[in-house]
Amino acid sequence: MDIQDKIKNAGIVGAGGGGFPAHVKAASKVDIVIANGAECEPLIHKDYELMLNHPERVVHGLLLLMESTGAKRGIIGVKAKNNDVVETLRKLVEDSILATPKLPITIHQLGDFYPSGDEFILVYEATKRLIPPQGIPLDVGVVVNNVETLYNISRAKDDDSVTEKFITVAGAVKHPVSFLAPIGMSYRDAIESAGGVSVKEFGVFVGGVMMGKLEFELDKPITKTTAGLIVLPKEHTLIQRKSQPEKAMHRIGKSACDQCSYCTELCPRYILGYDVQPHKVMRSLSFTTTGENIWNQFAELCCACGLCTLYACPESLFPKEACDKAKHDLKEQSIKWSGRKEVEPHPMYEGRRTPLKQLMKRLGVEEYNHASEFCKNKRKPSKVEIPLSQHIGSPALPIVRVGESVKRGQCIGEIPEGKLGARVHA
Repeated sequence: MDIQDKIKNAGIVGAGGGGFPAHVKAASKVDIVIANGAECEPLIHKDYELMLNHPERVVHGLLLLMESTGAKRGIIGVKAKNNDVVETLRKLVEDSILATPKLPITIHQLGDFYPSGDEFILVYEATKRLIPPQGIPLDVGVVVNNVETLYNISRAKDDDSVTEKFITVAGAVKHPVSFLAPIGMSYRDAIESAGGVSVKEFGVFVGGVMMGKLEFELDKPITKTTAGLIVLPKEHTLIQRKSQPEKAMHRIGKSACDQCSYCTELCPRYILGYDVQPHKVMRSLSFTTTGENIWNQFAELCCACGLCTLYACPESLFPKEACDKAKHDLKEQSIKWSGRKEVEPHPMYEGRRTPLKQLMKRLGVEEYNHASEFCKNKRKPSKVEIPLSQHIGSPALPIVRVGESVKRGQCIGEIPEGKLGARVHA
């Protein structure tokens, strides 16, 4: 059985949050494979801990994916500030522990800015190739996978399926920690693994405070794409802002936006050269349907990083949410993007990048920026709830019955015939 089939059988999807079935990427043909270890979400350190504790698995998974795709080069993108990880990976690669001759892999050290893990930015930083508007890395001969996805690919070689997820539990908890959580474990049990909360009332950002989802229901399960849980007091500004109804966000923007354009000038995709202009999208909140469609076009290439809403806007408005609405409206009306296709980085590309420390200060989460060291002790959940849809594509079809006993690693959900999807295991 080749590695593509093993990846498919193991139910591997993009573990960084995207959830794209990994066997599809493994079947492509490219000349470069990039391991994404940038991890730019504030307070989440699970990729850092994974690379520090399991570097051999990351490099092995990268080599397997290079072999599968025919890539001649492998690049591991990791922040330069993580000296211990950089040196561990470099020693592993340079000593050729896993292969002979010397591995065709390099370590690309990234700056500590947000969102350095965005695929468009990472590909440019590591290769100087610019993905075309509305394109994917494959269009420039590159495949990008999160380092945890590569860890899972390495394990798939040994026929191990995906039954656990590296996560960080941080914020207002007693003992911030990173650990392997059984997929299906509840948020409640995961938070208890971090010693429980340190405040009375709280909300949980699932996946991060920038691009994650705010939740108050603690019985929901950890999935293959859950990067972490960030607990914050209910009175925290981020909780208050994210709790507002969508209509209220748009109403505030309609009445208060003065078109200062800070949201655009600091947009990571805009300074990389893409025609994303959130300040123009904000105009769509005030115009007629005809004008709306014109301004909505400037949202189509937005990566939803949240920087415009949570960092750039001096009036604390919601341009990211306006972009979300614009993309939804264009899709509903079947209007295709017709923006500028030429891409050239802004002259101030490097000067306008947002330092992570400055972002955390603006977000008001500096006090929670503590180490969340990896704990190897196995976590035992009180129960598990395993969704059949944890990925991009069609939900898996259940192949077990109510009341049936299953074993760890047993396939319980199969990919529908002819559909994009991923297997699910107990």
